[in-house]
Amino acid sequence: MPERSKGKIALEEHFYLPSFEAYGADGSALDGAGKAHNYDPKYFTFVQQRLGDVKLWLEDMDRCGIETMVLSLTQPGIQGIPDRAMAVETAKRMNDDLAKILAAHPDRFAGFAAVALQDVRAAGDELERAVSRLGFKGALINGYSNIGDMNTAQYLDEPPVWDFWARVEELGVPVYLHPRSPLLSQRRIYEGYPVLADSPWGFAAETAVHTLRLILSGLFDRFPRLRIILGHLGEGLPFFLPRVEHRLRHMSAELRGRQLKPVTLYLRENFYVTTAGHFRTQALIDTLLEIGPDRLLYSVDYPYETAQEQSDWFDSLPISDTDRRKIGRENALQLLRLGSPS
Repeated sequence: MPERSKGKIALEEHFYLPSFEAYGADGSALDGAGKAHNYDPKYFTFVQQRLGDVKLWLEDMDRCGIETMVLSLTQPGIQGIPDRAMAVETAKRMNDDLAKILAAHPDRFAGFAAVALQDVRAAGDELERAVSRLGFKGALINGYSNIGDMNTAQYLDEPPVWDFWARVEELGVPVYLHPRSPLLSQRRIYEGYPVLADSPWGFAAETAVHTLRLILSGLFDRFPRLRIILGHLGEGLPFFLPRVEHRLRHMSAELRGRQLKPVTLYLRENFYVTTAGHFRTQALIDTLLEIGPDRLLYSVDYPYETAQEQSDWFDSLPISDTDRRKIGRENALQLLRLGSPS
C-alpha cells in the first residue's frame, strides 16, 4: 500500500435519503436506488449501504486520508423531476435535509446545492439561499432538466438558463456539471447494449457534448468568471477538445459557434476537472499536460467507486508532492473557499 496522503478533499461524493421519495419525487429514477437489475448484486448492496449512512462515510474517509467530502444528491436528482412545482419544493427540502448532516459534522462535510432549473428564477433563489444561509459551496446539476415530461429536455446553454448563470457568477461559486444518461428518444445507438447509455459510456458522451454546447454558446464570454467542475477527468475533453478546435477551423463561419476564443482556452480558464471515478494514470498525465495542476481536483465518485481504490491509486501516482498537494487539497481549498483546516 502506498504512503497515505492526508487531508484530501473529495468533491463528487453522493448521498440519497429516503425523504427524497417522501417529497413526491420518484426515487426509482435514481442511479443506485432503483436500477438494481443493472448491477452485480454485491456491488449494488455496497452502494445502497453507503448512499445514506454517515457512519460508513466517516469510516471510509478516515481509512483513506479524506478530510472533507463535498456531498451532493445522487443523479438524476432534481433534474429528473418533470413537474416544475415539485422540483422546486423538493430541491429546497433536500438542501435542508443535507444542511442537517453538515451541521452535525461541520469539520468533515460540505455541500453542493440541488437546484430546480425547471424554474430558472427559483433555481437562482435557492442557490443564493443555500450559499448564504446554509453555507453550501456551490451547486451540482445533473445535466439537462426534464420539463413537463421525461422526453423534454432543457440544456444549460439555452436562453432561459442564462439568468441563472448571471446569479451564479454574482455569487462567485462553482457549479459541478454531473452526468446523466441521454434522453430515451436519443438512445438508438445503444439498442442491444443498454448499459452503455449509462456510466460505462453514455454519461461521459452526454456531458462532453453538453459542455461543448456551453462553450460554443458564448456563455463564458458573457460570464467570464463562471467556474464549472467536470468529473471523470473531464469526460474525455482534455483528449478530444484539441481535435474539436482543429476541425472547427474548417467549418463555415456561421457554424463554428458564438465563442470568441479557441475552445481549448475555455477548458483551461473556466473549468476544473476532478479524478472522480477515473483512476488511469496515463489519462491523468494527459489531463495535467492539457490544463495544468492548478485545475485538477481529487474526487472519488463515492459510493459508486470505493474510497480505498481511488485513494490507493492517487497516493501512488508518479507526480510531484507539490502537485499531489494541489490536486488532493489545496486547489479545492481555494476554489470552494474552505479556509485552511489542519
